[in-house]
Amino acid sequence: MAEGQNVRQWLDDLCRGSRRWIQGTIAAGILAAMATVAQMVFLARIVHLGVIGQAPVQTLSPLFLGLAVSIIVRTGAQGLQTRLAARCSEQVRRDARRQLHHHWQSLGPVELGKHSAGTLAREWIDHVEALHGYFARFLPQLALATLIPLGILALVFYLDWLAGVFLLLSAPLIPLFMALVGMGAETLNQKHFRTISRLSGQFLDKVRGLTTLQLFGQTEGAASLIALRSDGYRQITMKTLRVAFLSSAVLEFFSSVAIAVVAIYIGFGLLGYIEFGPARELTLFTGLLILLLAPEFFQPLRTLSQHYHDRAAAMGAGAELLARLKSSPTLASTPATQASTATRGPEFDGIQLTGVSVRYQSSEPVFSQLSLTFRRGDVIALTGPSGGGKTTLLNLIAGFLPPGEGTIEVLGRSPGHSGFGWLGQKGFLVHGTWADNLRLTTPDASDVAIETALRSVGLGALLDSRPEGINSAVSEDGQGLSGGQSRRLSLARLFVADYDLILLDEPTAGLDVDSEIFVLEALHKLAMAGKTLVFSSHHHALLTLANRVLVVSGGEVRDA
Repeated sequence: MAEGQNVRQWLDDLCRGSRRWIQGTIAAGILAAMATVAQMVFLARIVHLGVIGQAPVQTLSPLFLGLAVSIIVRTGAQGLQTRLAARCSEQVRRDARRQLHHHWQSLGPVELGKHSAGTLAREWIDHVEALHGYFARFLPQLALATLIPLGILALVFYLDWLAGVFLLLSAPLIPLFMALVGMGAETLNQKHFRTISRLSGQFLDKVRGLTTLQLFGQTEGAASLIALRSDGYRQITMKTLRVAFLSSAVLEFFSSVAIAVVAIYIGFGLLGYIEFGPARELTLFTGLLILLLAPEFFQPLRTLSQHYHDRAAAMGAGAELLARLKSSPTLASTPATQASTATRGPEFDGIQLTGVSVRYQSSEPVFSQLSLTFRRGDVIALTGPSGGGKTTLLNLIAGFLPPGEGTIEVLGRSPGHSGFGWLGQKGFLVHGTWADNLRLTTPDASDVAIETALRSVGLGALLDSRPEGINSAVSEDGQGLSGGQSRRLSLARLFVADYDLILLDEPTAGLDVDSEIFVLEALHKLAMAGKTLVFSSHHHALLTLANRVLVVSGGEVRDA
C-alpha cells in the first residue's frame, strides 16, 4: 500500500508543471460535450417538428444549420483535446527522462555499468512511454467523467425526473467495477513490467556474449532460457489482456442494460402505458432527447473505464521507475561528513586529494584518509597488484565515484566538471564510421583533424589502405579491426578533443607488440604536448614514460 502511495505521489509531482495542459484538455472536453448536447437538442427538435408538427423544410433550416455548427464545434474541440493531452504527456515524459538522466549521472558510469543495459534501455523507452496514457487520457477523463455526466443528469432531471432517477441509480455501478478490476490490473501490470525488464536484460546479455556462448557450446542452453523467459512474458501479457477485455465487457453490459431501461420507460411512456410521475407529460422531443442523451451520459464513464488500464500501466511502470530513482550506489558514503567538491579557485591548478576515504558496502576500505598532489603537466603511473585500487583511484579523479569522505580538486575544479580524456581497459566504439567515433567528443572536428589524429596513433597505413578513408565503417564490437586497432581508434579521440587531463586504465592490456609500440608513441606525444597524464599499468616500458610512479596496494599509495 505504501509503495502505491509513493508512486501516486511521484506521478502527481510529475504533472505539476503540466497542470495548464491538463486543465486545457478538460476545458476542450467540456466544450466537446456541450457541443454534443446541443447536437442532440437540434436533432430531437428537427425530428419532433418534422414528424409531429409537419413543419416545412424552410422552417427547419435554422435547426439544420445549428446541427452542422454543433458538429463542427464538437469535432474541433475533440481535436484540440487530443492535441493538448499529447502536449501534456510529452512534457511529463520529458521530465521523467530528465530525472532518470540526472540519476544515472549521479550514479556514474561505474555504478551504472553494474546494471543490465537492456533493463536500463527498457526503462528509458517503454516504462516512460507507459506514462503517456495516464497523463494524456486518464487524468483528464477522470475530471470529465464527473463533470459531463453531472451536467447531462441535470438536464435529464429538468426534462423528466424519473428518467434522471434511472440514470442516477445505474451510474455508480461502473466506478464500482472499475475499482474492483483496477486492483487486479495494477498488480498484473507491475509484474508485466518487471518481467519485460528482466527479459530485455537477459536477451541483450546473451546477444552480446554470443561468441563466447558458441565457443563453449552453450548456445542451446541460452536459447532455451530465452524461450522459457519469453513464454513467461507471453503468459503474463495474456493475463493482463484478459483482465482488460473482461472488465470492458462487464462495464459495457451494465451501461447497455441501463440505457435499455431508460429506452423502455420512454417507449411505454410515449405509448401511454405509464402514467406515473412525469410520464404523462412526455413528448417526442423530450423522450427522443433523453434517449439520445442516455448513451452520452455513460460515455465518459465508459471511456474512463477503458483508460483505467492506462492508470494501471502507469502505476506498474512508475513503481519500476521510482525504484530505479531511489536506488543508491553500492559505494558507502557518509553525506553528513562528505565535504563539498565545488570549484575552489585557481590557487592550485593540479590534482589534489585531501583526506579521501572510500569503501564499498560490506567490505574493507579501499582508501582511508588518502592525500595526494599531482602538478599540471605531470605524467603519473599507477602500478601495483590487481585489486589494489588503481582503477578506483582513476575513477575518483574522473568523478565516476564520489568519495565517502574528503575532497578532490582536479585542475581547479571538482571532478567531472571539466572535460577530460578517458581510455578504459576496453575501447568504446559506436556503430558508424571512423569519423563518427572520433566526433563523439568533438562534433565539429574537421576531416583533416580526424585524419591527423588517426595517423598520430599509428593508423595511417590502415587508413591509406581503406578506399573510404575516415568514412570506413566500424561496428560496435570493432568488427573489421583488430583489438589493438580498435583501442587505437578510441585513443585517437584524445588527439581530436585536445584535453588537458587524460586518464588511462591499462592502455596496453591485451595488445600485441606492434600495437603496444603505437600506443606508447601516442602517449609520448601527449606527454610532450604538456598534457597531464594519469594511467595505470604493469608494463615496464609504459612506466618509464612517467616522471612519477606510484604503487597502489593495500589501501596505500606510495612513491615507487
